[in-house]
Amino acid sequence: MVENKEIQNSETTDNAAETKVEVSNFIRNIIDEDLKTGKHTKIITRFPPEPNAYLHIGHSKSICLNFGLARDYNGVCHLRFDDTNPTAEDVEFVDSIIEDIHWLGFDWKDKLFYASDYYEKLYEYAEILIQDGKAFVCDLTFEELNKTRGTLKEPGTNSPYRDRSVEENLDLFRRMRAGEFEEGSKTLRAKIDMSSGNVNMRDPVIYRIKFAHHHRTGDKWCIYPMYDYTHCISDALEGITHSICTLEFEDHRPLYDWFLDQLPVPCHPRQIEFARMNLTYTVMSKRLMLKLVNEGYVKSFDDPRMPSLAGMRRRGFTPEAIRDFSDRIGVAKASSIVDFELLQFCLRNDLNLRADRAMVVLDPLKVTLENYPDDLNEEIEALNNPENPDSGTRMIPFSKEIYIERDDFKEDAPNKWFRMAPGREVRLKHAYYIICKDVVKDADGNITELICTYDPESRGGGTPDNRKVKGTIHWVSAIYNIPVEVRLYEQLFTKPDPMDAEEGKTWLDYLNPESLVTVNGFAEPGLKNTKAGNRYQFLRLGYFVTDKDSTPEKPVFNRIVTLKDTWAKMEKKM
Repeated sequence: MVENKEIQNSETTDNAAETKVEVSNFIRNIIDEDLKTGKHTKIITRFPPEPNAYLHIGHSKSICLNFGLARDYNGVCHLRFDDTNPTAEDVEFVDSIIEDIHWLGFDWKDKLFYASDYYEKLYEYAEILIQDGKAFVCDLTFEELNKTRGTLKEPGTNSPYRDRSVEENLDLFRRMRAGEFEEGSKTLRAKIDMSSGNVNMRDPVIYRIKFAHHHRTGDKWCIYPMYDYTHCISDALEGITHSICTLEFEDHRPLYDWFLDQLPVPCHPRQIEFARMNLTYTVMSKRLMLKLVNEGYVKSFDDPRMPSLAGMRRRGFTPEAIRDFSDRIGVAKASSIVDFELLQFCLRNDLNLRADRAMVVLDPLKVTLENYPDDLNEEIEALNNPENPDSGTRMIPFSKEIYIERDDFKEDAPNKWFRMAPGREVRLKHAYYIICKDVVKDADGNITELICTYDPESRGGGTPDNRKVKGTIHWVSAIYNIPVEVRLYEQLFTKPDPMDAEEGKTWLDYLNPESLVTVNGFAEPGLKNTKAGNRYQFLRLGYFVTDKDSTPEKPVFNRIVTLKDTWAKMEKKM
């Protein structure tokens, strides 16, 4: 369930070519008013990731919102990398972010920018602040500076270097750029108000010295601007009309506006904050995700258990389902925790229409049809997807010996057991009615084989006497099949909110030991040449995707989601 105090539905996030249904929210109301009053005639938004990590499902909300608003208002959305910290950034992350956003179905055309594009202009503006007496070079270390900042209840204290002359500050700042000072020995700070109730306004750092190689500018710079200073100016230089960000930046908005008010920027964008999305049974912190990878709790950032978009793509999630999910959770000002089952519900809705069906047996039990001719070789025709009339059909080989799922048989079955049991008739999906006549066991009493008979008149599910059976089970030929590896993924954590740890425990104590179970089974031979990314519904088992580790000799499949749909049942009760 979605738990928040103020939830409003957001606009749809389908591709521009698709029909859009515009649903009001507080951000749309602001934009509508700005267009009505003539404040803006064209809407320009931006998605501004820092290239220091992989994107995760939480970012999808912002991506869909920013690109969706630009699309719906016939505007433009920029992709801008806020690359101001070279020690944490890498072209690997740039490439992955570009891939993720394209995968979600959005494009920025020629509007790809980097904060580093503006380094020279940012430096020029910093000198203007110094000349206007609104910035100074400070010799306090970061540790010393933090001690002067005060608390939420107590004001900060002025730096002893705050009253340096304009000439001295300009000289020191230029020498900082020239590389004359050691890293950490000096910073450039805005001169605002150390007694401000907003800690962000207490003479924040604008530039710091950092001798680090930048992935775009190389070694040209040894001073780098801080995020708060860079972000607002980058917005202004690009002509952004509405700078939409998550709620943690609300306290930074006065600083955003202060910089723009002091400088001769071409425009003054409006910052608007919305609540970020939190999802049950996962963590969406870059730091925690990095810990999961670096300490071996998961294999990589694209591990299908990870909430990264790369991981979800490998897991088999569809961009359509994620966009639908973003629509459903809406845009709000209050924090929310969204039930993971809602995302699964969106997945099932989408996959039901697009995923071809296939039969796979994961825990095989051999069935021998004693009255089936030894020399008969036949193929059974089956619909690829009954929900999609254009999906066509496939041929599945049938044989005297088949495999069924072991848990589809009970020797001592209750009355309402509609699967296989001694003396009971069931239907093999797409094929024949069969009856179990005998059970073969090994010396330890384990069932190794079922001896059955089939009704040759029941092919496809019909009989001359029109009798019906209540149970239908899936199967594969024991002779004509391919071995497959199937990775059964579950939620990474056992607790809905792993950060809400009990006393004496940490979030790592709630890692799910059953988040990945690998089994080997048999599949109908048509899956032999499956390609990475192909999605299927394995009948009665769930939805699966072909993993990139797959080979023709042994295909590998990841479970995307089970067929069980708790959310749909909950919706019916509402």
